[in-house]
Amino acid sequence: MTELQPDPILRVVPGPGDINANGHIFGGWVLSQMDIAAGIVASRRAKGPVATVAIERMEFLSPIHLRDLISVYAEVDRVGRTSMAIRIKVIASRNRGEEQVNVTNGLFTFVAIDEEARPRPIDQPPV
Repeated sequence: MTELQPDPILRVVPGPGDINANGHIFGGWVLSQMDIAAGIVASRRAKGPVATVAIERMEFLSPIHLRDLISVYAEVDRVGRTSMAIRIKVIASRNRGEEQVNVTNGLFTFVAIDEEARPRPIDQPPV
């Protein structure tokens, strides 16, 4: 596999409402940011709407803290006829950018859909 693109798809700072009982950011919040970034990449590749159909892999490697700036990187890993896998990586920037921590990795599957939410070939734009 190649390295992810140098520019993140999203940059987000979690807020106080995103903290769990342990003082870290909720895993569901992180997963949502990953899905948003992967959806942007998948929609660009499909040249139209897409839907998340599976999370093939999701790893929490390190917690995200309240003051972290997270950068979400995503790129197309593989493409089929109607579906594609998007590889995602989340990096937390801490201590005013002095420390970079890889906090999650994932592989999500998307399917290209038409206006009636039916699968369509990726290389055929929606009608």
